[in-house]
Amino acid sequence: MSILEEMLKANDNFIKKLPNDYVDYCPWSSKIPKRELAIFTCMDTRLVDFLEPALGIRRGEAKVIKNAGNSVTGPFEATIRSLVVSIFELGVKEIFVIGHMDCGIAHASSKELVRKMLDRGISPDALKMVEKELEDWLDHFHHPIDNVEEVVQKICKNPLIPNDVPVHGLIFNPQTGEVKIVVNGYKI
Repeated sequence: MSILEEMLKANDNFIKKLPNDYVDYCPWSSKIPKRELAIFTCMDTRLVDFLEPALGIRRGEAKVIKNAGNSVTGPFEATIRSLVVSIFELGVKEIFVIGHMDCGIAHASSKELVRKMLDRGISPDALKMVEKELEDWLDHFHHPIDNVEEVVQKICKNPLIPNDVPVHGLIFNPQTGEVKIVVNGYKI
């Protein structure tokens, strides 16, 4: 059975077990995050079903935005766009940038990534279009805590993010679930 078939079978079983009125009357079915917060974090698989419960966040309470290494690379890239929509359309009043220990990106390099992409048939011309961006991103990400501090500053300084939105920085331990403050957004 393929991964797609496994997922569709799991979905079918999931739907069959839901009460008939679950979706219509579920208190967290709104698009608006109940706790008025956005979490920007890494896509690491160890955070799935672990980070949110470790913070007491339940379904419907927060907007969760993820990418590789919880990095911000430009003034209106996907993360910033998602935060802008979250703030101005969905009522978000606080942002939490959450990095994690033992991040795989901390050990990656643009040269190694390019080599792997070439080995899989990606065109050298296509790679030339993103070579500088890959270097700026991967070759400068070595410490998750430093990255959290940098991302918090980028978000705070972005002219599209209102000054009255606190931006916090936290570091998560994917082995233990412990969270520590890196930047207290109330004190910036």
